[in-house]
Amino acid sequence: MSQSPVWRKSSYSTEQNLGTCVEVARLDRQVGVRDSKNPVGPHLTFTRNSWAAFVGAVKSRAI
Repeated sequence: MSQSPVWRKSSYSTEQNLGTCVEVARLDRQVGVRDSKNPVGPHLTFTRNSWAAFVGAVKSRAI
């Protein structure tokens, strides 16, 4: 990826969460997920289809 990824935190993330948040970014053909407390640390990558399935399951409360 030629540009740095743009990481976003959930709108549900607040100071009351005590920093226990993840951030998500679109990568070339994947989705990156990282710990918001360690932005320079490693991140996990998922295919876009896998990430969409995970988010869909969470939204439907299947997991």
